Amino acid sequence: MPKKGDRMDLSTTYMGLKLSSPLVAAASPLSLEIDNIRHMEQAGAAAVVLHSLFEEQITHDADELEFFLHYGADRFAESLSYYPRQEHDELGPAEYLTHIARAKRAVRMPVIASLNGISAGGWISYARKMADAGADAIELNIYYIPADPRLTAEQVESVYLMVLQAVKLAVTVPVAMKLSPYFSATANMLTRLDAAGADGLVLFNRFLQPDLDIEHLDVDPTHGPSTSADIRLALRWIAILRDQLRCSLAATNGVHTADDVIKLLLAGADVTMLATALLRNGIDHLKLLRRGLEEYMIDKGYDSIEQMKGVLSQKHVAEPTAFERANYVKTLHHYGPTATRE
Repeated sequence: MPKKGDRMDLSTTYMGLKLSSPLVAAASPLSLEIDNIRHMEQAGAAAVVLHSLFEEQITHDADELEFFLHYGADRFAESLSYYPRQEHDELGPAEYLTHIARAKRAVRMPVIASLNGISAGGWISYARKMADAGADAIELNIYYIPADPRLTAEQVESVYLMVLQAVKLAVTVPVAMKLSPYFSATANMLTRLDAAGADGLVLFNRFLQPDLDIEHLDVDPTHGPSTSADIRLALRWIAILRDQLRCSLAATNGVHTADDVIKLLLAGADVTMLATALLRNGIDHLKLLRRGLEEYMIDKGYDSIEQMKGVLSQKHVAEPTAFERANYVKTLHHYGPTATRE
């Protein structure tokens, strides 16, 4: 059994990339600064996903975008207006490519570029330019609200597959799909993306839900930061699919504490990605997460992250239906009248 001071193997593999730990800095405005990226590596990040380059920044094909998009770029969870103001404004397409090259020179950890869009336009060619600039992988962030009632589920799903296949044809580096959970058959859709060549699935994108200002009779676009409770959606689907997919699985949205990281690894995640926790607590928060992970491994006798992965996936737990309807019934019973009787 490992003891304090023993060297444990925190390494993991994500999309074929060998990482020093499962702690990955998710796309956020922090990555606009090269010094921040250096700091992330020094604090324990094993890779960084750069902030997204949005389709709207690359192309202005209004007809195509009007069909596919319901909200503009300022409604994306990682848009720069959502986070605290940074020193620099968002980078344009040419500056973004230069930024990738600078980041690669500054750190040894993998640098993952993020491309955010949905239509079939020429913006996809930027995936190749990102790879040529030095990106170790591409995270394809599809934030898509199919608000047109004439669109069928089949049409919506075909758009995701079409964009993935187009990007895969454009690059030789690994491609991850960052997705929402809102599919009529989530497991089937994720399996189809896996079969279509996705090297990784990032679960899940955080849709910003608008509120209503009842005093001024207006739509209020503000949205609070994530909390640890938000990991449960990704935790469930990663646990269910851990042993059924070829591709890597990344968990994002709600990763704040070492316990969050541990739970997601036990469910079967290959990496955990965090952004809000670093914006709120500072980049050195990564050190706290790493220390908490190491202490847990010592306490439970794990020598490596690989030993932990998927220990509590659906395939390995005593009650596999706990991730499905049976858990719903049990929860209702727990909070029902019989549970509150003295």
